[in-house]
Amino acid sequence: MAPKRLSAAQESHVIEVLAARFSANMYRHKNVRWDNVFARLEANPTKLWSLDQMEATGGEPDVIGYDRKSGFVTFCDCSPESPAGRRSLCYDRDALESRKKHKPKDNALDVAAAIGIDILTEDQYRALQKIEPFDLKTSSWIYTPPEIRALGGALFCDRRYDTVFVYHNGAESYYAARGFRGTLCV
Repeated sequence: MAPKRLSAAQESHVIEVLAARFSANMYRHKNVRWDNVFARLEANPTKLWSLDQMEATGGEPDVIGYDRKSGFVTFCDCSPESPAGRRSLCYDRDALESRKKHKPKDNALDVAAAIGIDILTEDQYRALQKIEPFDLKTSSWIYTPPEIRALGGALFCDRRYDTVFVYHNGAESYYAARGFRGTLCV
């Protein structure tokens, strides 16, 4: 499958949105310069398509990490609540196919793969919450270890009472207030 690409005008628009968000939220990426981020984006234009999809689904992607040695830049969904365009999804394809009635429109893992991003792990979710409070009214599916998933469960997180909580649910469950957050390394 050929990498997905945006038109030159679309690429320019996504970069403009990302640059504005980067400048407005410097506390998320202290000591990172936009010219380093821009250079990575220019060198990896197919990643702009994924960032555009993150934006289109309400993720508000922003830089949360930069590896000076490799030059890799890490983007993550920084919307205050779980991205609105990625809610009401069960956890994975097996969970979706197991539902006999009232199936959701899709599942978190397939949507993440289609966008070209990775769903956050528990450690990544907790690190994100150290930057600022997220998911005060919503929750987000996180990567579920195979041993939990094999038993039918899936994990999700949220922030309540100034604390990050990890919960479990049947992987086939879905709620209007639960989505998922993703990360993209460029």
